[in-house]
Amino acid sequence: MPRRAGLSARLKLTLSYAGVIVVSGTLLLAVVWVFLLRYVPETAPISGGDGFRAPRWFTPSRSDLQEAFAPKAALALGFLLVLGLAGGWLLAGRMLAPLTRIGDAARLAARGSLSHRVRLEGPKDEFRELADVFDTMLEQLESHVDEQRRFAANASHELRTPLAISQTLLDVARSDPTRDQRELIERLHTVNTRAIEVTEALLLLSRGNGRNFTREAVDLSLLAEEAAETLLALAEARAITLEVTGEKAQTVGSTALLARMVTNLVQNAIVHNLASRGTVTVHTEARADASVLRVENTGHPLPPGLVATLTEPFQRGTERIRTDEHAGVGLGLAIVQSIVRAHDGALELAPRSGGGLVVSVSLPRGGHAASWKSEERGSSGSSPEAQ
Repeated sequence: MPRRAGLSARLKLTLSYAGVIVVSGTLLLAVVWVFLLRYVPETAPISGGDGFRAPRWFTPSRSDLQEAFAPKAALALGFLLVLGLAGGWLLAGRMLAPLTRIGDAARLAARGSLSHRVRLEGPKDEFRELADVFDTMLEQLESHVDEQRRFAANASHELRTPLAISQTLLDVARSDPTRDQRELIERLHTVNTRAIEVTEALLLLSRGNGRNFTREAVDLSLLAEEAAETLLALAEARAITLEVTGEKAQTVGSTALLARMVTNLVQNAIVHNLASRGTVTVHTEARADASVLRVENTGHPLPPGLVATLTEPFQRGTERIRTDEHAGVGLGLAIVQSIVRAHDGALELAPRSGGGLVVSVSLPRGGHAASWKSEERGSSGSSPEAQ
């Protein structure tokens, strides 16, 4: 929004410095007057000898001292004013130099250049702390923008592929009317289902990033049991043993999002398991400061470098065992990470000893989250949950 022109911070500080110096000088002169000059008599006595036998000495009166003192005091105040303005201008410029650098970096960031950093030198003070925070913000923004660009490029590719296949099938059907229509419809249905899965996954990922949900009490152990019951048929079809252990683990968040998180983790553990006779263990635990969900599955050994990339969007982990009917869209663990971040939790992936993967999710305990929730409602009011 447009603003009217005002005094710069440097000029304001300069006037403040000069004003302090002049006021201090005036107070000092007032002290001289109050505690010295006012005790000088108005009429000066004459001291000396008697008659013409001894010289007489002149003693200045109060008016004499005032006449001699006032011009010099005025000159001193004028000098202090000039010194305050000049010195204050230089001192203010030196003090505000870090803000100028931060402002320049902010203007560059506003024009789209996020690679610039302030990097103030010297010991830590308020300005350098501000510069460090600003540099950290720019670094996170640059990382986020790069991640969004990669995500947009991958999403465009993932959505373009089924659309291009559909276009090709329709072109073939148009050029060959004798082609089996049932086969064409079946293939179009498969491709369309794939496009819908990608779109729904993208919407869910966006919802988790936006934190636009109402928080309520959730028991992770119940969600784990529901996910295991839902995916039991898939596990049995692959001859995989699915176990749910642990205790009640309360947290606060979106039941729908947390259920999707648990389902994604369990399905991911089943699909990326050994070809047969593997195991998937889902364990919940209540700690002092967090509720923990751990999903562990058997499988082939995973390189640490591959594990570190599994939460990136559209990273399918090509070195892991997969099946065509559950190839996924490469957003399962990315959605999990998004949901965990939206609930102020932590996600940890580690290779399992002997092969496979161990995924641990730590979420704030119900009491801590409930307190945060009450503060949020007190400041902004309740809002309906966006489903």
